[in-house]
Amino acid sequence: MFERLGRFVVHNPWKVIAAWVLITIAVVSFAPTLGDVTNRDQANFLPSDYESVQAADLATEAFGEQTDASATIVIRRVDGAALSEQDKTTIGGLAEDLQAENIERVTQVLTGAPAVSPNGKVQLVTAGLDGFGDDPKLVEAVESIRDTTGSTLGDTGLEYAVTGDVAMFADNADAFDTALVIVGAATIVLIIGLLLLIYRSPIAALLPIVTVGLVSAIAPGLIAWAAEAFGFQVDQSVQIVMTIVLYGVGTDYIVFLLFRFRERLRAGDDQKTALVAAVARVGEVIASAAAAIIIAFMALLLAVFGAFTSFGPGLSIAVALMALAAVTLIPAVVSLLGTKVFWPSKSWQRTPKGTTFQRLGKLTGRRPGVVALVSGGVMAALALGMFGFNTDYDQNAQLPSDTESARGLEYMESGFPAGALSPTSVYLRGDGALDEAALATYAQRLQEVPGVGGVMPGPAGVATLSEDGTVAKIDLLLADSPYANSSLDLVGGELRTIAKDEAPDGATAYVGGLSSAFADIRDANNRDLWVIFPVAGLLIAIVLGLLLRSIVAPIYLMVAVVLGFFSTMGATVIAFQGIGDRPGVSFMLPMLVYLFVVAIGTDYNILMIARLREEAKLGNDPRTAADLAVEHGGPSVGAAGVILAGTFASMMLGGISFLVEMGFAVSIGIMIAAFVMSMFLVPSVTALLGHKAWWPGRADRPAAPPAQQRETVDVSS
Repeated sequence: MFERLGRFVVHNPWKVIAAWVLITIAVVSFAPTLGDVTNRDQANFLPSDYESVQAADLATEAFGEQTDASATIVIRRVDGAALSEQDKTTIGGLAEDLQAENIERVTQVLTGAPAVSPNGKVQLVTAGLDGFGDDPKLVEAVESIRDTTGSTLGDTGLEYAVTGDVAMFADNADAFDTALVIVGAATIVLIIGLLLLIYRSPIAALLPIVTVGLVSAIAPGLIAWAAEAFGFQVDQSVQIVMTIVLYGVGTDYIVFLLFRFRERLRAGDDQKTALVAAVARVGEVIASAAAAIIIAFMALLLAVFGAFTSFGPGLSIAVALMALAAVTLIPAVVSLLGTKVFWPSKSWQRTPKGTTFQRLGKLTGRRPGVVALVSGGVMAALALGMFGFNTDYDQNAQLPSDTESARGLEYMESGFPAGALSPTSVYLRGDGALDEAALATYAQRLQEVPGVGGVMPGPAGVATLSEDGTVAKIDLLLADSPYANSSLDLVGGELRTIAKDEAPDGATAYVGGLSSAFADIRDANNRDLWVIFPVAGLLIAIVLGLLLRSIVAPIYLMVAVVLGFFSTMGATVIAFQGIGDRPGVSFMLPMLVYLFVVAIGTDYNILMIARLREEAKLGNDPRTAADLAVEHGGPSVGAAGVILAGTFASMMLGGISFLVEMGFAVSIGIMIAAFVMSMFLVPSVTALLGHKAWWPGRADRPAAPPAQQRETVDVSS
């Protein structure tokens, strides 16, 4: 199949290129944009049977949809002392000044005695904003609030910081924009630089950039069309993740193809024959690797957390498109360029002698037991770090710490419980009008729960009542950060239990708010990891079984992949929780490692095991096959691994905690997958098992006598 495809593409390059150009023009001109189908409401990503969603629905029903944002001005004395009456008068005057300024989008400015912290050191001024999200007008309003506050509080002995969701967005937007520019530039420079080092050719170095750029222009439109046709959600981060995935797999596939093309040229094939052979041999590997990745991504549809589910179809479409480009567009371009793709280097004309990969191959062939023990031992040792694994849901801690909004959170914690900015809301729905005395008793009981720091006053004493009096909202301030695991344990466990058990007669309680939502997200995340990983592993093993016509090889390949996942996460835990002394790693990290390390890293296993099979079919014994597979397959696996790991490592330059974690974890995971698992563990275990690795099939049996088989491959494959 792939040989026929290769012959068609190599001998009809202009037709293939014209088809891609026409498809690109059609998609860019007529397809909807990804933004048209993007869902920015994270609340919609949890199913309706989760309590935080039920609480949010009740809040909307009883109090109306909360579509307005707010800005919180946190004020304290510079000397850290308690606020004096004069200070409170000054702060009250600030609220009046802000109201009098008639700042566009500012609705009402409130402060007063209830806004003073229990220790008297901090006072809040809350400015209501007409709008929600990343509206530029809201950002301008926050800047005006800051200007007015600075003018009013100058030389008063008071210091302030404006915080809240809009302020955080405004403060962090520049940091993220800068980070993305740095990461994007570093990625392109790194890919070009490494490919220049490998091939010593500017054409070969630019080929992935141009190809991935073309696919990146087509993929969003196809995803948007599919989203409209099948009604699946698209998360706003799909575009960024898709670009990273395309650069990762696209560069890998191009490297695989060019390495095999160069190998056939060195074996004496003419340019066309060499390219057809490269497509025939590598095409099957690319198709199998892409199928494994697509299966891994589509397994995300089994998730209950919609943010994960939305990744599956979109990324699968992008990978399928990239794989198609790798076996059609790239060979068509290379067919036109011929050996000029390696210009000005002449290295394609000669096979180097005494290379590092030749020595590594001989070591693996001679001592497979030692190589398997060492490589497996390294991965197992790193995996031990998982015993200290903790997840961190603190989104604020992942953001830059030198912004005004971050400083506002710090100021607030000097006077209020850590959960003051994001209260946990307990909603009560009664059969009839709720009794205010009963609500006061109920609120007192909730305040006594260990971990609850206090109750925020409401219009009805301790609660906010709906117009008909049948629904009440009680806002609790948690003692710890609303994102802390202790808060999630409390809200998702004891607080929910007590809220329901102690509810007034005839009333039903629901616990909502940020901590409740993240407690549910944590439960959904844990459930998804336990469901998706085994299903994806089984389906990938089936793909490997079909590729290799074997049961044994897919089993130990998947064991190696699982070990690779745990060693990657273990190394990350050691780096950030051990050496870095963080409370945990981002809750998104295990799934991201799954997406990039397990799925994409499987490419290297497939390439190496396919090469092992190829060398065995040429009549080589298992140890010689391992030797030659590492010698010939090692350079392409190594080059692809270094490029992909370097691409992700560039994220560590962004200066944002989450990007640093993700960059480290994925880059170290790719290096483990390429240089430990695929290059040493898989060949050595295959050599030790010998013919048993291919049971019950005969995938390693030569179809012709060795001499005839080698001659056939060298001349016409």
